Amino acid sequence: MPKPDREAVERVKDMAREALQSSPDTAFAVNEIACNDPGCPGIETIILVMEPGQKTKALKVQKTLDEVTEQDIRAALDA
Repeated sequence: MPKPDREAVERVKDMAREALQSSPDTAFAVNEIACNDPGCPGIETIILVMEPGQKTKALKVQKTLDEVTEQDIRAALDA
């Protein structure tokens, strides 16, 4: 699988930061993974939100990295 596009990763991190209204100390990790579960679309984007002193949150968006929108991130937050 090709390495995800750095610009796409940064774009998703920026959208997540905006959607969460997170502090500058919050770190994000964005990965596109192949999901083998029959209920999955094949590829999904996982956004890990690591706030100091908080448990890491994983947001799952069932789209490729390039397709993720801020609305998708907000929906994942509410899931």
